[in-house]
Amino acid sequence: MPKCSKHHLKLLSIALRKAPGLSFYPVSRKFPTFSPFFYSTSFALPSNPTPRSKPKKDDTNELSISGEIFKSGPQSGSYKLGDATFYSLIENYASSGEFRLIEQVLDRMKREGRVLVERSFILIFKACGKAHLPREAVKFFDRMSNEFHCKQTVKSFNSVLNVIIQEGDFSYALKFYLHVFGANKKNFQPNTLTYNLIIKALCKLGQIERAIETFREMPLKSCNPDVFTYSTLMDGLCKERRIDEAVFLLDEMQIEGCLPNPVTFNVLIDAICKNGDLSRAAKLLDNMFLKGCVPNEVTYNTLIHGLCLKGKFDKALSLLDKMVSSKCVPNEVTYGIIINGLVKQGRAEDGAQILVSMEERGHKANEYIYSSLISGLFKEGKSEDAVRLWKEMSEKGCKPNVVVYGAFIDGLCREGKPDEAEEILDEMLINGCLPNAFTYSTLMNGFFKKGDSQKAILVWKETMNQDSRHNEVCCSILLNGLCEDGKIREALMVWKHMLSKGLKPDVVAYSSMIKGLCDAGYVDQGLKLFYEMQCQEPKSQPDVITYNIIFNALCKEGNLTRAIDLLNGMLDRGCDPDLATCNIFLKTLREGINPPQDGRMFLDELVVRLLKRERKLSALKIIEDMLLRYLPPEASTWSRIIQRICKPKKTQEAIDECWRSLYSE
Repeated sequence: MPKCSKHHLKLLSIALRKAPGLSFYPVSRKFPTFSPFFYSTSFALPSNPTPRSKPKKDDTNELSISGEIFKSGPQSGSYKLGDATFYSLIENYASSGEFRLIEQVLDRMKREGRVLVERSFILIFKACGKAHLPREAVKFFDRMSNEFHCKQTVKSFNSVLNVIIQEGDFSYALKFYLHVFGANKKNFQPNTLTYNLIIKALCKLGQIERAIETFREMPLKSCNPDVFTYSTLMDGLCKERRIDEAVFLLDEMQIEGCLPNPVTFNVLIDAICKNGDLSRAAKLLDNMFLKGCVPNEVTYNTLIHGLCLKGKFDKALSLLDKMVSSKCVPNEVTYGIIINGLVKQGRAEDGAQILVSMEERGHKANEYIYSSLISGLFKEGKSEDAVRLWKEMSEKGCKPNVVVYGAFIDGLCREGKPDEAEEILDEMLINGCLPNAFTYSTLMNGFFKKGDSQKAILVWKETMNQDSRHNEVCCSILLNGLCEDGKIREALMVWKHMLSKGLKPDVVAYSSMIKGLCDAGYVDQGLKLFYEMQCQEPKSQPDVITYNIIFNALCKEGNLTRAIDLLNGMLDRGCDPDLATCNIFLKTLREGINPPQDGRMFLDELVVRLLKRERKLSALKIIEDMLLRYLPPEASTWSRIIQRICKPKKTQEAIDECWRSLYSE
């Protein structure tokens, strides 16, 4: 069908200008209460503001478009005169999101018995996607056959399904799929694209077994999986840490004659690198070359990131050179990964050298690279270099964002310069950059460390006009600072203020308040708050730090029995002890009871209890601590730990290897 010509549009413009008392005006694209059933057709606003008589009721159902415009349509075929123009109108209105005008066109076409083709609705579905209205797309899909007698095919179905998937409403996507195909009433069947979208939704929902079942069902429905099907399912398996199964799919797809693309390999390489198996990732890269699949920047960035996580920066830089020699241009992400990795290893100066190399190759650093370097230099005590980099950033035209401002303010506070940091905060506000909770809490901490609690309180008051989320975080910081300073009365006032404002204290706020009460000698009040904490929502549940505060307070009072009862409750609630917990109890057993104990039996019993609850990592940490203290566990405990930690086959192989080495000597 031909598109609307320039002549058509010219006629349309003339018709609009000649319409009495009407003017063409842009309709707002915002439609918060949009529904295709909600809007009714209406006239445009009058060009003359003087009063005029109301239009007749029938007039409001007419398009404000002259009928002459529709006489230039095709003269033969299955379409009536003007059908092509109607399609062009829908196309134009859909591209600009004018749903009210689309409704007018559809209404007129229905009254005139015009032919509505599927591609018109596909344009509307795409418009719904741009407007983030997936459920309206479903309504239009249902109206296709019920109201406009337009034949639905898998193409229109996939278009709607894709709109829902792109919106991230995966549960609704599955419901829509079952609604259409569940009763098997449709005269069309899902194709490969349909299955790809459904498998993606299932993987996003974590229903990986259903995704595999759907994947295996495809050949039975005469649909062959393509490279996107395999890549999507591999990604889902990798996110569930089922990497071996994902690699098996790579072999299977090649046997089935489906060639992998860079995306397929990138999914696997990323998962393997995150798992720490860099040698396997390197082999996969070699396999990628053998299959004639050229690695892209995502491939190299993933491998470089994996090497940086392992601290292998020399190999990461070597891979960067290989990337350049392969004519794959490194981008800001590549350099950012290396710089951030160096900073995390305490090598911010080396990261600054990479920045120089990056700029020499014509790349400009972004705000996140600068924030990482500035933060790293401050942490390493190189404040002068950090300040210099801050100035260079502005000189090079890189405008700092909230992350960079936060890093610089945090660095100045680390250097004991909260007053200078406050000036940067003022500059931040002048430049229209709104501080976040991290920025405010960092500045408050800076003043507390300097011993200026009054200034910290003033900063907190500034946050009162900000987002309530800032208030919760900053209240926690304020409580901690006041309790550390021993100002328990002021802390109680802040606590009451939080509750009166409807703010919910988090684990930091509760723990700070409990510690303040215990340190001030109000242990019973601290315990009362602790038991109240156990009844709160997950973000306010006690963690190991909270428990250690209570353990320390009870042990100082000589109430070891109650502390051990609380330790049992801690294990039952799924919270594992740490080395600080062990230190508290060991000190009490050695210094607080008569006769003193070395704590060996206590730690041994703690390991056994953790193993019974399948908390193997925590048990291992305590075993390591016992060995460092020359407190070997019981033989039965060794047996338990070996059975749960070691794989029988590998254990026997290790024993055999040990015997062989002994005999060879």
